[in-house]
Amino acid sequence: MASKEKGKRADIKASMLDCINGSLILLSKKPLPDGKAVHDIRVMMKKHRAAVRLVKPLLEESVYRREYLAGRETGRILASWRESSVMRKSMKALRKDHPELFTKLWDNQAVQNLLRKPYSTWEEAGVQAKTVGQVTEQLTKARYRLRFLSLREPDFRLLLGELGKSYTAAAGAYLDCRNNVKPRLLHEFRKKSKTLMYQLDFFRHLNPTAVKALEKRLDIITCNLGKYNDLDQILTILGYKYRDTANSDVDDELAIVIKDRQDSCLMKVWPVAYRIFTPGKRLQDLLDISF
Repeated sequence: MASKEKGKRADIKASMLDCINGSLILLSKKPLPDGKAVHDIRVMMKKHRAAVRLVKPLLEESVYRREYLAGRETGRILASWRESSVMRKSMKALRKDHPELFTKLWDNQAVQNLLRKPYSTWEEAGVQAKTVGQVTEQLTKARYRLRFLSLREPDFRLLLGELGKSYTAAAGAYLDCRNNVKPRLLHEFRKKSKTLMYQLDFFRHLNPTAVKALEKRLDIITCNLGKYNDLDQILTILGYKYRDTANSDVDDELAIVIKDRQDSCLMKVWPVAYRIFTPGKRLQDLLDISF
């Protein structure tokens, strides 16, 4: 068992600061942050929240909630920007693989709206600019507060304990959705797996090979669950309901195509997830370290 630390330990406070500074730089892009920038900001905020969760025992409850919610609120505010572009990309991928089907959907307004890049009016641009200003102000305050958080030399065994809790939460979410495959449960599994994946970065020095291997497998899980969720959102927007008398044959065919793609995503998730979260498996065995 690799019980000794190998290499330099990551600085949690510095990492949190990097996430905030990186987000502020992207928010300053003119005239407005593009889709990629918004995606990168949301990823950095998820990493920031994962770090905050890791050091929760070191913070007062009010401080923890304030810092955690600051990152979550940023992601929530920017979510609609990202979701529209992601769903448009997913629909275009479906059209590329099924051109004949989409030819028959030429008069389906909901489908065409998803495929079409929305026209941005001056009013919408003004709303987005105001949103950017709000998020920038919020993160600037969070950056200032971070200076006063004492996280220089946290008890590393305490942090390992929190990492273990994140693993247990993800394992529980895996068992839930494996026994009851519902979008809501799959989404929870994805969120908890992401938290675990981002937290692992702070433990890479303990056993780089094992930690990186686990991060890679978690990335496969979260990416495919993300694609599944995007497709589920498309079905929701289309308003498709199974055995609805208003459905045409083309509507049903499109739903089947989407469901097939979702099945393909899950087939990439389950074998990998089983290797990580098999009931009875321990995180320390996966990482080959002693807690």
